Amino acid sequence: MATDATSQPVEEILVTERPLWLDGPPYELFKRLRSECPVHFTEKISEYPGEAGFWSVTKADDVHAVSRDWETYSSEMGGITALTNAVMPLELIQAMFIGMDPPKHDRLKALFQRGFTPKRIAEHEEEIRQITRDVLDRVDGQETCDLVWDVAQPVVSRVIGSFMGIDPSDDEIWARLMNTTIGAGDPDINPDGMESVMERDVPEIFERCRKLIAERRENPTEDLTSVLVHADIDGDMLEEHEIVMGFFLLMAAGNDSTKATYCSGMRALMEDPEQRQLILDDPSLVPQAVEESLRMFPAFAHFRRTATRDTELGGCPIKRGDKVVMWYVSSNRDEERFEDADRFDLRRNPNEHQAFGAGGRHYCLGTALARLELKILIEETFARFPNIAIDGEPKAVESPFANQLKTLPVRLNG
Repeated sequence: MATDATSQPVEEILVTERPLWLDGPPYELFKRLRSECPVHFTEKISEYPGEAGFWSVTKADDVHAVSRDWETYSSEMGGITALTNAVMPLELIQAMFIGMDPPKHDRLKALFQRGFTPKRIAEHEEEIRQITRDVLDRVDGQETCDLVWDVAQPVVSRVIGSFMGIDPSDDEIWARLMNTTIGAGDPDINPDGMESVMERDVPEIFERCRKLIAERRENPTEDLTSVLVHADIDGDMLEEHEIVMGFFLLMAAGNDSTKATYCSGMRALMEDPEQRQLILDDPSLVPQAVEESLRMFPAFAHFRRTATRDTELGGCPIKRGDKVVMWYVSSNRDEERFEDADRFDLRRNPNEHQAFGAGGRHYCLGTALARLELKILIEETFARFPNIAIDGEPKAVESPFANQLKTLPVRLNG
């Protein structure tokens, strides 16, 4: 299938077919689309026959254009991924501000922005660094570990848990719920299949959230869960399902994004002795390594919009109601924007990637937190284990949405 997709007629390619994504994003396929058909139509999603086909937007300029035109390309009308109803009902997606359009999106997002400014996030640096060191203490003395599950997961779980007011004893429970929901189609992450998300995971999320909501209503705190519970949107309070899905959005983003980019970035550094040595010789280059990791390995392969009216993009006629999928795993390797785009180069400058979106209303709320977490994780990992090396075969989550490794076995002392 992978071979066919790089040789068959371009109009016959089905971008989200599972065999293309077994080892992560099909970069050669996207390279072909950028060259031959930058705005491409996939007529069906074979695993989900009830889902309509979609347009793929693969070049940085076009992704930028779609991102900034929320009036033509809606987040609310049809959801935020290529699948409209296959994992969660559209109604639940629309209860998160990432699945809303202005003006409600803007009012709800503004409630959180004050807590996510670079200045406010910087106040958490020592706390995040201590969380990271505590986790690294647990593996210190071992010969090997899995960087995904033994380092990245517990760090990101505790960081976002601290922001949300979750007790540390519940970190593993919430990590499981986020992983099985976001990685719903992967047979290792979620062996019970896609249907289990609505049958098992979403009810558990609601049940656990209701308890938190009741606690915060009775005893408000300074955490982000309290912000959701007591949010006043032009005189209206959020409904319970909106609070739950707002909680889910912040937890899912905090759980998946940093974990994904850290592990893939570390893999790239371990696989390239020159780049790794640059970091060891000069740790002040870590922020540049963070940006290059974000460019090459955006945590989410795509987000989606829905056309609100007939329009045209890249010479292609987009009809009202059409799905328009923005592929960041393609736009971040656009040859017109990045020289030697498939090479990890922490000295790359400029590095105007789209890992956090491409501007517009839905530009990522948590950019400052993600950058700080990534910086601390890379710094502390190499400070503790300068000879860390891959020790086995890394495996990617089988997903055209969640762009992350599900296992990264390492030998801690080379």
